[in-house]
Amino acid sequence: MTETIKSYDSQSAENDNDIDAIRKSMLEILDRQKKAYLKEGEVSLATRLDRLDRTINLLEKHGTRLCEAMCEDFGHRSQHQSKMTDIDGSIGPLKLAKKHLGKWMRPEKRKAMFPMGLLGSRARVEYQPLGVIGCISPWNFPVQLTFGPLAGVFAAGNRTMIKPSEFTPATSELMKEIFAASFDLEEVAVLTGGAETGTAFSSLPFDHLIFTGATSVAKHVMRAAAENLVPVTLELGGKSPVIIGASADINLTAANVMSGKTMNAGQICLAPDYLFVPEDQSDDFIAAAKNSVAKMYPNIKDNPDYTSIINQRHYERITGYIDDAREKGAEIVELNPAAEDFSQQQHHRIPPTLVINPTDDMKIMQEEIFGPVLPVKQYRSVDESIEYINDHPRPLGLYYFGQDQQEQNKVLSHTTSGGVTVNDVLMHVAQDDLPFGGVGPSGMGSYHGFDGFKTFSHAKAVFRQSKTVSKLAAMIRPPYKKTA
Repeated sequence: MTETIKSYDSQSAENDNDIDAIRKSMLEILDRQKKAYLKEGEVSLATRLDRLDRTINLLEKHGTRLCEAMCEDFGHRSQHQSKMTDIDGSIGPLKLAKKHLGKWMRPEKRKAMFPMGLLGSRARVEYQPLGVIGCISPWNFPVQLTFGPLAGVFAAGNRTMIKPSEFTPATSELMKEIFAASFDLEEVAVLTGGAETGTAFSSLPFDHLIFTGATSVAKHVMRAAAENLVPVTLELGGKSPVIIGASADINLTAANVMSGKTMNAGQICLAPDYLFVPEDQSDDFIAAAKNSVAKMYPNIKDNPDYTSIINQRHYERITGYIDDAREKGAEIVELNPAAEDFSQQQHHRIPPTLVINPTDDMKIMQEEIFGPVLPVKQYRSVDESIEYINDHPRPLGLYYFGQDQQEQNKVLSHTTSGGVTVNDVLMHVAQDDLPFGGVGPSGMGSYHGFDGFKTFSHAKAVFRQSKTVSKLAAMIRPPYKKTA
């Protein structure tokens, strides 16, 4: 969820001139990268491994500095979490790419058309680098969502230009510094700046563009990319639902859900956004959620493990959702173990909050929350939950808890989402060998692992005709004669 791109309609004439100047300088860098790529010719395995190694070394050498920068940008962000999610969470995919790259690069054999294959013709797919990949990364995981895609980008043999978020300026500037120290500008260019920079960046004629952020912003990005017919991978968000089946272990379920909801203070595109619970287990879930939060965060206001909301505007947006739900009749349950007063605080912290039985006219059920607030809806039949989910835009993630295999199969087969985790939340994105991506309003395209390698490659079809078939083909060439 980011706001680096704005509509051209909102820009003044003066800003349009600024955008033109910014775009011109970016085009010069892009031109240099494209020429260097073409001059290089075939991108060897050794070159790709070297780029992956240098990227891993940046994270290992500067991990502490990056965690400190993220903490500064957020007001406070758990440095233990930052190391786990952004540093280690980026090194893992890069090392996986290193391990399997030789295999990924091999041409894939395909079957030649019958009977050509029997007569010596051969078909294969070769994965060729696309060239220069543009990457627009967001603020919520500023390091992981910049470095993570590089596993596929570099494995596929590409170069890249990166536009990080202006909402995390310390982190963005540090990434610019460390990349410049280890990569030539013709390999990696980091371009910092605000909305004008983002607008200009999205209009560049890349060979591919990956954007991670809000659906509303993605429309502008996709529209700009379309002017140059640039293919896009869009990793967006939405309202990812949780269904708790009657067979679920309610205490374990609550612990997993609240752990995922409080990580990064809920500022995660895959965070549980609303939850369905059987009506006769609603009170049990609320009690279990209180207990799980108390164990993780005995206090919150000054807890080094609890992350702040990124800025004042997002803090007011989230608290506004809570106020709107309260005014419209929802029961608000604040999970505040130490009964702390958050009216005056140094950072923008919001305690985990449950909104019980929200209605669809509440803002919290209309917008992606992106904060530590969880609406809880009761149901009598799981079919009600499935119907509700299908009546809304397809989410990036869906979570089912329960031991009823038949019910689980029904939920998975009757809903569509970018990905699914069963009996936990978020964890499908941590599996480097699974594709990660959305569907419909939650995104298009996917990456991670071999799927990322393929996303950032051109699958080139190669067919080699046999001499035997070429000779036999004379029988089906003109002049055509009628047979008796």
